[in-house]
Order: sequence, then structure tokens, then C-alpha cells
Amino acid sequence: MAAPPPPIGVLTAFRADERPVRLSGGRGTAWRAGTVVVKPADTDEASLAWQAEHLGAIEHDGFRLALPLRSRLGTFVVDGWTASDFCAGRHEGRRWVDTIATGDRFHAAAARLACPRLPERTDPWSAADRVAWGEAPIVPYLGAPHIARLVDLFAPVEAPSQVIHGDLTGNVLFADDLPPAVIDVAVYCRPTRFATAVVLADALAWEGATVADLEPALGAEGVGQYLARALVFRIVTDWLVDPAAVRARAFAYGSGVDLAARLAR
Repeated sequence: MAAPPPPIGVLTAFRADERPVRLSGGRGTAWRAGTVVVKPADTDEASLAWQAEHLGAIEHDGFRLALPLRSRLGTFVVDGWTASDFCAGRHEGRRWVDTIATGDRFHAAAARLACPRLPERTDPWSAADRVAWGEAPIVPYLGAPHIARLVDLFAPVEAPSQVIHGDLTGNVLFADDLPPAVIDVAVYCRPTRFATAVVLADALAWEGATVADLEPALGAEGVGQYLARALVFRIVTDWLVDPAAVRARAFAYGSGVDLAARLAR
């Protein structure tokens, strides 16, 4: 069943005065109303406030950035909905290298930001991120496809952490004559190459990429370690949402797991 549009009261609160139109992509729950995009909130008020203040202060060098919007009430969440700037553009499924390059520019601009001190998030993505980085036990997930093999590849990672966008796939939009747009920032404090590796994992699992397609991004130091963690991140997230579905589509992750094993040697 199609997700319902935002209520009139929510649109009014976010100064979204035009009739909402569903946006394609993502989970199909985002709506555009003029210059505003409204969608169900998937993060907390404190995180959105941090993004508006701190990401709003970085230099947009070679990219555009959609930021959370404050409502007329002064809040970033209204009745379970949140809003952000609308950025023109479209997801282009084979532009993985360009997506990674845009992420690199975003991360360079965000490098001076201190990692936020926010309440620990409990959503599946945040829980899986902690598992991938050894901050939560892996044991409950060893029955998920590929996890045991991936964990065997893990070796220490020395790179520093900073603010990253941990879900660039599908969240970099391309438009003619405009810089790429970075939307729906999923804030994590990890090495920047982890963000790159998540794009690689997604491209191989879900967007039909071959290893040859991604070759320009495979030469970075330690890429195998980051890819192994990115795959654990994605598989554990899926496992938390629907274990049966993960088992059914375990084959999709196979090429990424094989590549991580080769690169991590």
C-alpha cells in the first residue's frame, strides 16, 4: 500500500504551501511541496538540529546540500514528519565513481567539524554500524549470510574518524549545469573511506556494478578492510529488519564479499 502524503497541518508547519507530489526513489515516502521536501522522520530532533547548525556552516565546494528545516513551531519534527530543502536532480544508477567523488568533496568540507555528541541511536542502521566497528557484539549475527567470513577478514584500521555521510548511495543527485546535490545526510563518525566502501558494497549488491566498473575507487589504502565493514553494516541492517529476506537474497552480496576477501589479503 502506498505511503500517505503528509497531513495539511505538517505542510503548514513547514511552510510547504503547494500541493505535495510524491518523489521517486528511496522508500517512496518523501513528498515535494514547492521548495520543501517532507518525509517521515527517521532520526531524532537533536540530530537534525545538529545538522542544520553545523552542516549549514560548511562551505559547499563542488556540491549542493539539502539541510533540515525548522518548522514554524521552532522544531525539526512535527507529528512524526521532518522537512528539508528541495534540491533538483536525479539518482543516476551507474555514476558510482562520481557519487564517491562528491562524497569526498562533502567530507573535505566537513573535516573540521567535531563529531557530534548526541543520544545513542537505536535504529537498525546505527546498531549495525556499531557491530561493523566492534562497538557492539557480533555474536548475535554470525548466523546471517557471509558475516562469519567477513569478520575473519577484519584487521585494525588506523585512519582517523570524522563526520561522514554513511549512506551516499541514492543520496547524491545529478542535474545538468548544477553541482551534484547531497541529500538525506546520515551522520556517522567514521573514516571517510568507510563511506566510499558503502557505495561500493551497494553498487555490487543492488545496482549491477562489476568490479571493473569500480576499479578507479579500489586503489585506496585499506579498501578491503572498509569494504568488509561496509558489507557487515549492510547485512546486519537487513538482518535486523527482516532475517528471512536476507537469507533469500544472500547471493546479492557474494561478489562484494569475494572482492573484500581479495583486497583484504
